[in-house]
Amino acid sequence: MTKTLLSFGHGYSAAALAALLVPAGWRVIGTTRKPEKLDRLRAAGVEPVLWADDLSAHIGTASHLLISSGPDAEGDPTLRRYEGQITARAAHFDWVGYLSTTGVYGDHQGGWVDEDTPMKPSTRRGQLRVEAETAWRSIPGLPLHIFRLAGIYGPGRGPFAKVRNGTARRIIKEGQVFSRIHVDDIAQVLAASIDRPNPGAAYNLCDNDPAPPEDVIAHAAELLDLPVPEAVDFDTAEMTPMARSFYAESKRVRNDRIKEELGVALKHPDYRSGLAALLASEQAEA
Repeated sequence: MTKTLLSFGHGYSAAALAALLVPAGWRVIGTTRKPEKLDRLRAAGVEPVLWADDLSAHIGTASHLLISSGPDAEGDPTLRRYEGQITARAAHFDWVGYLSTTGVYGDHQGGWVDEDTPMKPSTRRGQLRVEAETAWRSIPGLPLHIFRLAGIYGPGRGPFAKVRNGTARRIIKEGQVFSRIHVDDIAQVLAASIDRPNPGAAYNLCDNDPAPPEDVIAHAAELLDLPVPEAVDFDTAEMTPMARSFYAESKRVRNDRIKEELGVALKHPDYRSGLAALLASEQAEA
C-alpha cells in the first residue's frame, strides 16, 4: 500500500523531506497558497494543491500529515479549517508531524535548554507557537510528533550572497548565541521519526554547535576569501523590528534526543561543515 504524506504549507523544509520520500515510492501531496509554485512542486514529484481548494478528500486518504504552516493571530490555519476532519481520522494516521520552533523556550541568556525545559516564550511569535502546539496536542488519539526547529539554513538560504555583495554585517551583542540546523538534517530527522514513530514526542532540531551569529558571517567570508564584514554594535545597528526581535533571545539548544531516540547522525554537525558543503555545492553547479 502506497504511503501518502499530506504536507500543509509545503515549503523549504517539507521539500527537503519530499526529496527523500518521493524516490522511495511515497505519494506526497503539498499545499501552497501561490499558483506560481504549482509547476515547481510537480517537477519535484509532489502533487500540488492550492490551499484555497477543499482538502477534505486528501485528508481522508493520507497516511501521514506534516504541518509546516505557522500560526497567525487567529491560531493555527490548518486546524481552523480542518480540525473536525483531522480529529475524526486521528486514529487512522500513522504519523503526524508539526514543525514548531525553539522560540517556545524563550530567553535563557545563553544557557542550555532541552525538550523538557518549560516553554516560556518571550516573543509573540513564540507564544503563538506554544498555543499551536497545545491545540494539536489536544486532539485525542492523534499520533503527533513535534519538531522544534532552530535557525534554518541550506541551499539558497546561507550567508554567502550577502557576503559577496557586501551587505553582510556582523551584529555584535554581548553573550548572544543562536542554534541552527541545515535543512538536509531536518529532512533526515523527519524521515527517521516516520520510521520510528513515538506519538507524543517532541524533538529539538539543531546542530551541535550553538554560536554567535557574527562568527558564522566571519567564517563564510573566510571560506570565500573575502574581507570579514564590519562589526556593528547591536544597540546602534539599523535593523528591521523583525530582525531585531531575533536578538531578544539567547540560548543553546540540546539535540541529544534525536541522536539517542532516532539514531540520527547529523550530516552537518556544525556551521563550519554546513557552510563548506553549501559552498562546494554552489561551485559544483557553477
